Order: sequence, then C-alpha cells, then structure tokens
Amino acid sequence: MYHTWMRYFTPGPVHHRLGLVCLGVGLQHGTLPAVGPRTLDHHVALVVSAGTGWYATPDGRRRPVTAPALIWLVPGVPHHYGADPGHGWDECFVDFTGPATATYTELGYIEPARPVVPLSDPAAARTVVARIARAARRGNPLLEVETGAAVHELLVALRRARADLAPGGDPVLEALARDACTPLTVAEHAARQGMSPAALRAAVRRGAGCSPKDYLLGVRLGRAKELLAATELPVAAVARRVGYDDPAYFSRLFTRRVGTAPVRFRAQQGRAVPGGWSRQVPDPDDPPQLALEGGGDLDPLDGPGRPDAAT
Repeated sequence: MYHTWMRYFTPGPVHHRLGLVCLGVGLQHGTLPAVGPRTLDHHVALVVSAGTGWYATPDGRRRPVTAPALIWLVPGVPHHYGADPGHGWDECFVDFTGPATATYTELGYIEPARPVVPLSDPAAARTVVARIARAARRGNPLLEVETGAAVHELLVALRRARADLAPGGDPVLEALARDACTPLTVAEHAARQGMSPAALRAAVRRGAGCSPKDYLLGVRLGRAKELLAATELPVAAVARRVGYDDPAYFSRLFTRRVGTAPVRFRAQQGRAVPGGWSRQVPDPDDPPQLALEGGGDLDPLDGPGRPDAAT
C-alpha cells in the first residue's frame, strides 16, 4: 500500500523569465512502485526523508539510497529508482525548470554528477515543499510566482542540508569570511586552514561556486558598502578597514565591480535611508533585534514560526 498526492502546473512564457518555474509538486509514502527507466526534459528534486531504496545509474548499476537523502533527476539523463519493496519510503518532490538552473548548477546547488546526495536534516526542505503544496490550491492567482519563488528557496535549503556541511555552514567559507579583510594572499589563507592552495580553490569552488579571490572580494565589497552606508568614515579609511592600503585602487575596484564610485554609493544610500548617520561602526556579525508588535523580539536571521513540515 502507498499514499500519493501531486499537482502539476503549466506556467506561461512570462513566468519562465523569472528564472525558475515550478512544474509540479508531490508527497508520497509507502511501498511506492519503481520509477523508470525514463528520461525527463526538466529537473526534479526528490527528497527521501524516511526509509530506504535504490537508484540505478544510466549504465544499470544500482546504488543504495538511505534517508535522509536527495535524488537529483536532471534533463536528458536516464534514471531508474525505487523504494524498498518491503518497507517503502517517505518522499516529496518538486519538478522545475528555467534558465536559472544553469547558474544554480554552475554554483553547485544542482549536482548532475552526484545524483544521490546524503542530507543531514530534510526538515527545512520539506517545509518549503509543504508551502508549494499549499500554494497549489486551485484558483490561487499567485500560483506561478509563489511556487517559482519557493523553488529558489528550496535549492538553498537543499544546499544547506547537505550532510557534508557542518550544521552552521561551510567551515572553509566561514574562515575565509572571518579573515577576508586582512591583507593575506590566497596561499596564506590556505596555510591558515592547513590546506594547499589547490585544495582551498576546490573547497571554495564546491561551496560557493567561485574562486577564493572572487569570494574574498565579495565579502570585502559587502563590508565596504556597510561602512559607506552607515558611517562617516572617509573612503580611505573604509578602504583600509576592508584590506586595501591604496584608496585609489580600492575606488577603481569598487567602481568596476559595483557600478558606481564609493562616494556616489554613499550619497545614494544617504538619500535613500532616513535617520542620519551612526557614530558606531556596524558589526555585521551582531545584527540588532527587531521589535515585534505585542512585545518580543525577532532575530532577523530567524523567520517567524514555521508551518509544519509536509507529511
């Protein structure tokens, strides 16, 4: 015996221009029949949250699947999988497509070469799938946009839930972010973490989808924007705070990557954000608490109470 619920959608061309569209959502559990062999023209993220089963590679070799796990089904690649016929499994899935899938693949969020990915905890991903399922009610005027936005969130949740990541995130990226504004070379960053430069490059590429240099630059420029927007520090002082001794080089780099000069960026933020300037240099690792109506605080890194996960 098994139980199944699913809905499928056909977003229009204008919705595809959003980058990702949801084509379907499903929740199933029990001794489900095997799927395939078949080949699809779109992506599917299938999350197995309980039970065991198998996945067959295109050459016919079977590999075990033990929950919690993610199975990637990608366009043009034959696949064949199924739950254990004796005990079954609990799964949820989302079908999706769109031009943004290429970028998510480049960044390592979608992994065609790794069809079965162990997960540490599928709860966050199942929460997103449950939200897609609720949005799938007939007559919802926001259906295509609401479910498409949720696919972006699902890819982030699945990336964060990978079992090869520490619960708080990627320790390599955390260490780089912590030391990003110090004047260290990539080789020196690698030595601090007990890695070779090649190993560091591979780790950052796997975790962030870019080179260490680009990752460090992104952190530095983000911090520079915060200082420009929230303090009256001179541009030269901002440059030094984020690791650049040459203010002119910093200004050229900022202008090239951000699209506007540091002084211009500050002027824009000063006009857009009322309330004047802070005398305290903001600490990005210590955000303020946001007051809620009726008392209590909300940490901006946490969301409001999550709905129950899909079952």
